Amino acid sequence: MSIRITPLIDPQLTSSSRRLAWLATLPAGVPVGSAFLRLFIRAGQDHLAELDLQVHPAEQRSGVGSLLLTTALAAAREEDRRCVIAQVEPSSSGEAFLSARGFRKVLTLTYARLPLAQADLAALGKIVHSPHPGYRLVAWDGVVPDELAETFAASRHALDDMPMDDTDYGTVSWDVQRVRDAALAIENRGDLLHTVAAIAESDDSIAGFTELVVPGDGKGDAQHYATGVLPEHRGHGLARWMKAEAILQARKRYPDLDGLLTDTADSNRHMRVINDALGYLPTHQRVTLQLDL
Repeated sequence: MSIRITPLIDPQLTSSSRRLAWLATLPAGVPVGSAFLRLFIRAGQDHLAELDLQVHPAEQRSGVGSLLLTTALAAAREEDRRCVIAQVEPSSSGEAFLSARGFRKVLTLTYARLPLAQADLAALGKIVHSPHPGYRLVAWDGVVPDELAETFAASRHALDDMPMDDTDYGTVSWDVQRVRDAALAIENRGDLLHTVAAIAESDDSIAGFTELVVPGDGKGDAQHYATGVLPEHRGHGLARWMKAEAILQARKRYPDLDGLLTDTADSNRHMRVINDALGYLPTHQRVTLQLDL
């Protein structure tokens, strides 16, 4: 069977990445698979590419996946990438396919969901109103206020040691423009960004933050983005405090919202304990595989 691999033009260009795309078709022009290769372009991550490869179930084991993978890896090498990562379901045919071709497991993520109708509002309120000497909470919608922009950008260093296990993920550098651009990107696609931060009263700097992205219509499930506390401020219960406040705000402001979604590395025991205590229920897992080129 002759399979044709056609490169596509992908308009999805962001300030942090661009994508290459290919479509696999049968001689009659019937699509049977696709591959997307996300190329990270910012300094600190420009060695990395992320693969998303899909083959129609009826065409699996027919060589489609191998052709798409060969094409994508060749492009990654031409782009001087050091490694390629891909996310798959554990123990799936996708994991078996990539493992047989040299990919190794480097990270396991557990996904969890908090059904808002089942949230223990009294317990959350108790957490939020418990004293945290030397700190206070602030919150904002969308782009960070100008008076907090510099310290918010600096607080993103809280993510520098986020557990990524053996993933060659690189380093992400944040400045004021980047945090503003990230917020505007969420706004431009029609979603709503809410941030809760803990302020250190000793110098009015942001000690930690948590972000929640809500669908524009306020329905369905919202997604937690980053949560981090700077190393010098850890051990004071700030992450649980901030997440509890974010949950209460979501429950109050979006009565039609069904739940909150989060994902955490299995090795990040501290955050998993927080999520469990706040009522998040595990739903499924994904594993990250990596190929070193």
